[in-house]
Amino acid sequence: MSTPTNALCASKSLEFEIIAADGRARATRLAFNSCKCFSPMFMPVGTQGSIKGLTSKQMEEVGCQMILGNTYHLENRPGSSLLQHLGGLSTFVDWNRSSLTDSGGFQMVSLLDLADISEKGVSFQSPIDGKQMLLTPERSMRIQNRIGANVIMALDDVVSSVCLEAKRFEEATHRTLRWIDRCIAAHQRPSEQALFGIIQGGVDLRLRSTCIEEMNTRDAHLPGYAIGGLAGGEEKDAFCRVVAQCASKLPVNKPRYVMGVGYPLDLVVCSALGADLYDCVYPSRTARFGTALVPEGTLRLKTAAMAADYRPIDDTCDCLVCQKYSRAHLHAKITKEPHAASLLTYHNIRYQMRLCDEMRQAIISQQFQEFVQSFVRKQFPNNMVPEWLREGLSSAEIAV
Repeated sequence: MSTPTNALCASKSLEFEIIAADGRARATRLAFNSCKCFSPMFMPVGTQGSIKGLTSKQMEEVGCQMILGNTYHLENRPGSSLLQHLGGLSTFVDWNRSSLTDSGGFQMVSLLDLADISEKGVSFQSPIDGKQMLLTPERSMRIQNRIGANVIMALDDVVSSVCLEAKRFEEATHRTLRWIDRCIAAHQRPSEQALFGIIQGGVDLRLRSTCIEEMNTRDAHLPGYAIGGLAGGEEKDAFCRVVAQCASKLPVNKPRYVMGVGYPLDLVVCSALGADLYDCVYPSRTARFGTALVPEGTLRLKTAAMAADYRPIDDTCDCLVCQKYSRAHLHAKITKEPHAASLLTYHNIRYQMRLCDEMRQAIISQQFQEFVQSFVRKQFPNNMVPEWLREGLSSAEIAV
């Protein structure tokens, strides 16, 4: 497919351009007031603005373009008023590149037992001190305006994707649409911070279509869109159908962000289906359990076989860890020294950045299908490709 050079959208807070496309996959540029990012792009999750075990300088070294902070947790500690006083989250954590804050909506799932959801908003009991916090669309916008991230997310009503109550998904989808209007009205820094709407609806394609159609009527106020409510345990074929449908129906000239996606294979599939941005705790969390990301999948450094393995984690990786440390070295330290988990986090995030770079270059060079096929062969060398993966990629006209 030729490059759609006219697929550009400019708002005061975000300029978005499609640099190249190959099939449904896109290589894009996002320009904010002070920095630029290129997709496909993975965003590591720094719950309180920084990644556990890594400095901001190290995040730059691994090629991170944007980090994600959590609105609910940042308001709990250290507080958005303090962050605003100090010049925003980026200044607070010494981060000179882009940032995104979620709305706090995900905590409706992760802290469900501590949450009470109503039309007004969601009331949380703090897991730290037990205090109540009422998070409304207006308060979420106020907190995020103070935090000062380049991209802020609308507060949505999030339901676990494995919930069995159809009425709850219906309720949440329509509430998300009512709340987006309140978020738009409350957003005080539209020329500085790009507000993304979130598409909800579970795995119900009808609800997803309804949400997209209604969001499109607010398009003038939304520089980008996210596909929310996935990556929570739903069947993988349903996951792919939702991503494929949403990516095909969302505006072509706006970024598409699939929330909560971090498995490398999912990044490749979602990019093939037309998505641009991703976030997840997976690379850093799995590192703390002694697992490294490699082209063949994962490498468990705690296993006995690693004790006398003097190879690097990945001999194709250019990161400091792969250049300096052996598998045996990391095996000896992974259960005893926090530093080893930091080293694995460094490698894993670099792996994700390299993967996104490689996808982007493959799209630009019109070789994305070949890239995907090669990636899948490494993950499934015996050609035991799961049916959901074959079907998902077939939607992008890629055979594996």
